[in-house]
Amino acid sequence: MSDNSALLADASNTVALDAAASKARLRLWLKLLKATKHVEAELRENLRTGFDTTLPRFDVMAALYRIEPGLKMSELSSVLRVSNGNVTGIVDRLVDDGILVRIPVDNDRRATTVRLTQAGREQFEAMAASHEGWIDSLLDGIDVSEVQHLSDQLECIARKSTKGED
Repeated sequence: MSDNSALLADASNTVALDAAASKARLRLWLKLLKATKHVEAELRENLRTGFDTTLPRFDVMAALYRIEPGLKMSELSSVLRVSNGNVTGIVDRLVDDGILVRIPVDNDRRATTVRLTQAGREQFEAMAASHEGWIDSLLDGIDVSEVQHLSDQLECIARKSTKGED
């Protein structure tokens, strides 16, 4: 085999391996998406039946639970990565239900901070405990060492996709 033939064969093998890797990554993405949809559907149903609430309400409460002094509406939207309009309706209903309270921001008449009430914190703690149990049950077939490996791999993907957001 001539040097040119060997180079062409190596290049052809590299292209075939790259194409196979590309297809494998695509299949992985589709499986991740399917698994995510399955877990999300289970969580939505469990929150609905167990707590008469929705996943978006849970997400708003989770964000505010982590930041006890509360967040401005724009900050909350940013944390949740949704528009202000999407958050406003959820916040309105949570305020009506006594879960959140609005606090005017000093020196800015247009801005308000929203914060969990004590009842809201207690309700979220109960939901969060159940949520953890549901996730544990849904993922219990995955060995703990594999969980760490998968978490590391997903973190690499997340870092790669958010480099331009800093």
